[in-house]
Amino acid sequence: MKNLVGVGVVTVAMALSGGAIAQQNVKVGGLFPLSGNAASAGQQAKAAVELAVDIVNGKYPDVTGMPAVGLPGLKGGKIELTFADHQGNPSTGQSQALRLIQQEKVSALIGAYQSSVTFAGTQVAERYGTPWVVGDSVASNITGRGFKFTFRVTPIASDFAYNYMDFLNDVKKMGHPVKTVATVYENTDYGTSIAETLRKAIKEKGFDLIAEIPYAANTTDVSPQVLQLKDKKPDAVIFVSYTSDTILYMKTLKQLDYKPPIVIGDDSGFSDPAFIKNVGTISQGAVNRSAWDIGKPGSVTAKINELFKAKTGYDMDDTSGRNMQAMFVLADAINRAGSAKSDAIQAALQKTDLKPEQLMMGYKGVKFDETGQNTLAATYLIQLQGANYVAVWPEKSATAKMQIPFKGSE
Repeated sequence: MKNLVGVGVVTVAMALSGGAIAQQNVKVGGLFPLSGNAASAGQQAKAAVELAVDIVNGKYPDVTGMPAVGLPGLKGGKIELTFADHQGNPSTGQSQALRLIQQEKVSALIGAYQSSVTFAGTQVAERYGTPWVVGDSVASNITGRGFKFTFRVTPIASDFAYNYMDFLNDVKKMGHPVKTVATVYENTDYGTSIAETLRKAIKEKGFDLIAEIPYAANTTDVSPQVLQLKDKKPDAVIFVSYTSDTILYMKTLKQLDYKPPIVIGDDSGFSDPAFIKNVGTISQGAVNRSAWDIGKPGSVTAKINELFKAKTGYDMDDTSGRNMQAMFVLADAINRAGSAKSDAIQAALQKTDLKPEQLMMGYKGVKFDETGQNTLAATYLIQLQGANYVAVWPEKSATAKMQIPFKGSE
């Protein structure tokens, strides 16, 4: 009997042990600016990632169509999130990434909004063999370094630059003269990377770049920059700025009584809910880029937006949407890996092949090349009309008629 009892105990122990392994949870670390000048965008991104994990963990069974819902590959396991605040500081981002990997034992990372922080943080992840999925940082230098553990879902700077030029050419065809362009950009990795690609695209597409105006990120006075624009009188101005800077520029345009014919915002500050809340009434007609659309009532995207609004009080914007999409992509890889091992998740990410109908964003799919860049990323342009952005370009995706020139105040 003793032997049989012993065998039984061993059998039960093995079963319990096997069950524990089968139901292993996977910990993911998120790095975002949860305080500082970009805190609003960081908090929205955090909320989006949290909602994505709730959906894949099975909390909202009526949200269907997204990959990995229920995480069958984990056999009862769930994804757990732990967040870190990098405050918009690259060195803080590196130290927090290291802490999440070494102390929190995360299997993968996601973030980090500012390109300069993402660029620095992914170096740590690469060194420790931890996959990092980038949802929204667009500086070209993040990929292309030969890294094997960095995967970027969003379109990149060069994609947007050529989209803007195609848009301006279409505006020209509509009878609005557009020949000269000015760029205004903050001087970290994000702004300088976009400015570099814009310079190339503007020249290639036959426009005249009559002013390039860099400025110190988080400045408190942009009057000199706006006065430069007023003097040069470009037909279109492209702003590459984070939230606090974007709001300051719109207020200064109003104060100095200057309205460029066309204002294009490169996402970031223009997509932050704080933008419309603070300066929406004086930024009418501003154009922004986005791959997010709420969609028709009852659609999966509309249901996701309802859940996000109930959680945050805001409709989902492009930045939060791109971070949520990145989390869905990571969850899909975790589910296919069926493991909390970082190398297994990395291998699954390399094999990702998601179709448009499996996505919440308007990408053509998700498939990574050897650099870790999604080759199927895409975007369209939206315009602030009233209290909301509406899709205006390309024409096939438009839900409203484009308004030219930039109105400023309602």
